[in-house]
Amino acid sequence: MILTNIDRVPGMRIAEHYGLVGGSTVRAKNIGRDFMAGLKNIVGGELKGYTELLQEARKQALDRMSAQAQAMGANAVINVRFSTSAVAQGAAELYAYGTAVRVEPDYNG
Repeated sequence: MILTNIDRVPGMRIAEHYGLVGGSTVRAKNIGRDFMAGLKNIVGGELKGYTELLQEARKQALDRMSAQAQAMGANAVINVRFSTSAVAQGAAELYAYGTAVRVEPDYNG
């Protein structure tokens, strides 16, 4: 599955347009990560626990979006974007969305 944040895939033409697809995940904060984050706030530095949490959430949202696109017959998702929103105290949704398309080589340049 080709994923891109631009409106086309270079060297390819859009042969079929399937429409909007999306995938989301809701993640809650972890008491251990919160404790370590509190310590990092005092001494400074990267909050690696939260970095890992967000990387996992982005991957899962992209995987779910890709699965939806593939089920429609797409081989690419263009204009991929991310959105976040708070859904409860200490929990947030990460949503990935884009336009599912089928692309093929553009032999006309």
